[in-house]
Amino acid sequence: MMMVTVTVVTYLMYRLAKRIGGKWNYPLFHPLLLAPILLIGFISVLHITADEYLDASKWLTHMLGPATVAFAVPIYKNLPVVKKYMSTIIISITSGTLVAIFSTFALSKLFHLNVEFITSIMPRSITTPIAIEVSKEIGGLPALTTVFVIITGVIGGVVGPSVIKWLSIQTPIAKGLALGMGAHGCGTNKALEYGEKEATFSSLGMIFAAWITLLWGALLIPALINIH
Repeated sequence: MMMVTVTVVTYLMYRLAKRIGGKWNYPLFHPLLLAPILLIGFISVLHITADEYLDASKWLTHMLGPATVAFAVPIYKNLPVVKKYMSTIIISITSGTLVAIFSTFALSKLFHLNVEFITSIMPRSITTPIAIEVSKEIGGLPALTTVFVIITGVIGGVVGPSVIKWLSIQTPIAKGLALGMGAHGCGTNKALEYGEKEATFSSLGMIFAAWITLLWGALLIPALINIH
């Protein structure tokens, strides 16, 4: 019964947030930012604990895997273009993952964060299923990693379009890679609003970022943590 209640409530809160976001086009009303706030308020009223909510909604979390795989569809449809720009994609995303890791490490040093916190936030710039695995591998807390992945994605999805406009980024490949690398799933969802090519390169950005960060999780991140 709890699973049904949580599923229905989660869906209704998201639909409500979507409606509000569509009516008032304001960054703070972004569905992925507003829906969790509405959910927190609702489960608080019902006296549902966070652990109870997470346990009842865990099958929704498991659906992230198939949803991520579904991003392969636009990639397949635009395969010739993807092959043409493969070297650009690899260089751009490798650079992006390095910026994400080193900026996270630099900020952690600045705020004197403990090692457990650092290992948990290091994989924040990749999609949740892969971020959780990287976090486990380097000794982080998957629950905390998930929170920062969501925060990163939501902020990137909200701020990304404004940054693209401010920098006058015009090409589909640049828009897509920026959104996919900077905001993973949320960014790819936003890229769909630009067009199919943008969504294709955003999907690629998200996928390559996950693969490359898996490599950094075994080599670079442990070295940085030891420095700390």
